[in-house]
Formats: sequence, structure tokens, C-alpha cells
Amino acid sequence: MRHTLSIIVADQPGELSRIVGLFSARGFNIHSISVGETLDPHWSRVTIVTHGDDRTIHQIVKQCERLARVREVHDVTTRPHIEREMALITVAASAGATRQDVLGLVSVFRAKVVDISHTHLIVEASGNKEKVDTFIDLLRPFGIADITRTGHIAINRLAANNAAAAAEEEEDEYEHLLRQRR
Repeated sequence: MRHTLSIIVADQPGELSRIVGLFSARGFNIHSISVGETLDPHWSRVTIVTHGDDRTIHQIVKQCERLARVREVHDVTTRPHIEREMALITVAASAGATRQDVLGLVSVFRAKVVDISHTHLIVEASGNKEKVDTFIDLLRPFGIADITRTGHIAINRLAANNAAAAAEEEEDEYEHLLRQRR
């Protein structure tokens, strides 16, 4: 199953390497990774997309939490969330009917043209993975010259944050009780 992890880590040299090294040492593949600053300039958010069963992902989360300069780790897949990625696509589109067809797709997908020449357009598309993949598939017959994609970014939905926080506290209490009994 595909999982999206959100990790808040100190904005210091080498921190991303340590996180990636943790995945690599355990044989987990990272399908997408994106890093950006947070409101606090001392911390960055790392968003990682990986595959694994729930038990494996839970283990990765716990191991990431143990890293010295990691403040918090969440598997946002388990909560209602919004995920986005962006793609820049260079597509052949000579003047005339072909260009109009491409511009029609751009409009339908709420993408935008960011550069234009006599023979090509560069289009910016954003949305969930499925939307971006579908847009690219529909542009392929026109002739795609190049594609650049960002990694995924994700954030929990607002209404779900309160309920998710309560459920997480309950889970932490349960784990604490289990450790006390051992």
C-alpha cells in the first residue's frame, strides 16, 4: 500500500541524508521526496511517499521519530488529507488545430501555459497524482518533449485534525499501557 509520511526535521546540513539513510538501510524504496521550509526557519517538512504494509510503515515512523533532530513524524495516509504534486510538461503544439487541442486540455485540467514558442508549449499542471498522470497521458499523442515533476506534498484536512489528534493520543496511551505491563 502507498503511504505518505510527513516529517518535521531540523533545518541543518545532513538531516535529509540521515532520513534517507534510514530508509535505505532497511531496504525501503522512496518513490517521491519533497522538502520545504516551515513557518519556523529552524525546521523543515520532508514529505516522503513509499510503499509497505501498515506494520512496516509503523516501524519506519517509530524509527524516524528516534532520530535526534526529528520533531514529529506522521503517516498522513491514515487521516483525511490533501496531496498535491506539480509537473512542468514540454509538449509539441504548432500553431493551428493542434495548439488549440492542447490549450483545450490545459483549460479542462485547470493547468496553465508558462512558456510558448512557435512549435512547443510548456504547461504547468498540479493536483493529485492521478490527475497529473491522466493529463500527461492525454498529452502524449501530441508529442511530449520533456517532463519535470515535483515530489508529493501533503497536509491534513482541517476538520480531521482534532479527531485525528484525539485518536493518536488514545493510541499513545494504549502503547504506554502495553509497555507498563511488560
